[in-house]
Amino acid sequence: MSQIEVNRRLLSENDQAAQFLRDKFRRSGTLVVNLISSPGSGKTTLLEATVARMAGDYRLAAIEGDIATERDAERLRRQGIPARQIVTGGACHLDARQVKAELEKGDWGDPDILFIENVGNLVCPTSYDLGEDFKVVVLSVTEGDDKPFKYPGIFARAWISVISKIDLLPYVEFDVDAVRAQVRALSSEARLLLTSARTGEGVDEWCALLSERVKEKKRR
Repeated sequence: MSQIEVNRRLLSENDQAAQFLRDKFRRSGTLVVNLISSPGSGKTTLLEATVARMAGDYRLAAIEGDIATERDAERLRRQGIPARQIVTGGACHLDARQVKAELEKGDWGDPDILFIENVGNLVCPTSYDLGEDFKVVVLSVTEGDDKPFKYPGIFARAWISVISKIDLLPYVEFDVDAVRAQVRALSSEARLLLTSARTGEGVDEWCALLSERVKEKKRR
């Protein structure tokens, strides 16, 4: 069997598992958010700030993907929400079969929002459907303003592009308008948010978008 055939088979199996998850989440009314970024962009810190604002009104849960360690899941458990770590042991992305297997390990209940924090990578996770409602790409200002056109796949597919760590803008070279133009060129429907989990700027707007989408899903 050729490498192409193997890849097609893996993607087919992933898509089947993703459809199973999507049907499950539709029945439960759970909004599923797949967060993708480079390592160190601040995904977990953004989630900590999100939990602090939303946990009083919504049932939240998280699945964390990393090559090694349980650190990110531990951080979110300390925030008081159920969080499980998928340690990939070297794989650069999560797939839907892994998510399905993790959900089957215990009683998660039916959270209002399930966050899936993918392995830090702007390429591989883009191609894998996890049964999510939408993808979010997080780009920190420390990474440079050329990333959307360098990694067009994820910026074209993400419903929200979050620029993080904007409290550092005075200290780095980062052209917000250039990023906004690139994102707009790749996806006319994408939302662009400027956030700082440290100062709180933009986090309320992010949470409001999530709240709006939860309510929409539960009305269906």
